Amino acid sequence: MSTDLKIVAARLHRVRMPLVHEFRTSSHRKAFLDHILVELEDASGAVGWGEIASSSDPYYAPETVETCWHIASKYLLPAVLDRPWTHPDQLQAAWSKVRGNYFAKAGVDMAAWVLWAEVQQLPLATVLGGTRTEVVAGVSLGIEPTIDDLLVQVERQVEAGYPRVKLKIAPDWDVEPVREVRAAYPELDLHVDANGIYTAGDLPKLQKLDAYRLTMIEQPFAPRDLLTHAKLQRTIGTPVCLDESVETVADLETALALDALQVLNIKVSRMGGLTAARAAHDRARDAGVAVWCGGMHEFGIGRLANVALSSLPGFTLPSDVSASEKYYARDIVEPAVTAVRGVVQVPQATGLGHAVDRELVVANTVAELSLGPERGVTRCVLL
Repeated sequence: MSTDLKIVAARLHRVRMPLVHEFRTSSHRKAFLDHILVELEDASGAVGWGEIASSSDPYYAPETVETCWHIASKYLLPAVLDRPWTHPDQLQAAWSKVRGNYFAKAGVDMAAWVLWAEVQQLPLATVLGGTRTEVVAGVSLGIEPTIDDLLVQVERQVEAGYPRVKLKIAPDWDVEPVREVRAAYPELDLHVDANGIYTAGDLPKLQKLDAYRLTMIEQPFAPRDLLTHAKLQRTIGTPVCLDESVETVADLETALALDALQVLNIKVSRMGGLTAARAAHDRARDAGVAVWCGGMHEFGIGRLANVALSSLPGFTLPSDVSASEKYYARDIVEPAVTAVRGVVQVPQATGLGHAVDRELVVANTVAELSLGPERGVTRCVLL
């Protein structure tokens, strides 16, 4: 069904949420998150929500909350206001002159897909082409003060039923924690993620990880260092997974040509939205590359979008779509995303499938911006 849409109002909400457990990677630590919620309203009154899940600091990617706010408010939202469209992928042309800034684009693209699903009166997973009614979830664990602390966290997630655990690693936290976790859980689906902290000189250490039957070694080297990724993949049996290296389908083509990966982590935020993420899924599937959906500790809106994406047929590995309670005492969607023995149900209701808790959004908002049909700022509140 083809339906003409026109966005007549757009709003940004910068929302701050505390994490239930501090999270540390090879580059930084965090106890709370600021994410930007995007709200698009159609002339019919239908609303679509998206989430800009960028980090506050430029460690995972160059973008930050501040840069995303600037790009979304000055370039992306004005470009889509009052613009007729019939399918979300048409909006890519509206901001085609804006280079990069994939996190900012992802939130607007996500909101457009959710709005379109609402108007079509279909679940988001259905309009994306999803075929699953449930998604197997994994969890990601940060660097802990001690290995004993890490083992406590692993035990907690295994007892909760999650079949896959990902460990963040760094040059001073790699072989030993992996060895201890594997010894404690011989059959656990276990993989590691370095967030690009290693260099070519670390190849011998990374090769030692081959002994621990890991499902994958994710992003060991810097994003543009595809040649060293390819060299590692040639010298180990463990699949190399790329994350930060692949922001576009063109990046994926380069990585495929170099044999630099066997697994792809598809993140909606990193790739600029559901439109690009779906295209990456299709290309990877054609190439015989396994894919899974990574996360950025999204609030419920982004988490539900990840669940919908993970229902596509090529997502054959557990995805980072664990229950809301893993990260937040109370999530901004109602009901919260839940997992039973590591399995998350794909919502079958219209749009996201869950309601947005506006009361909680308002209570945790630290900045707000509204754009109206005249493309002018109608309200800007810094709290």
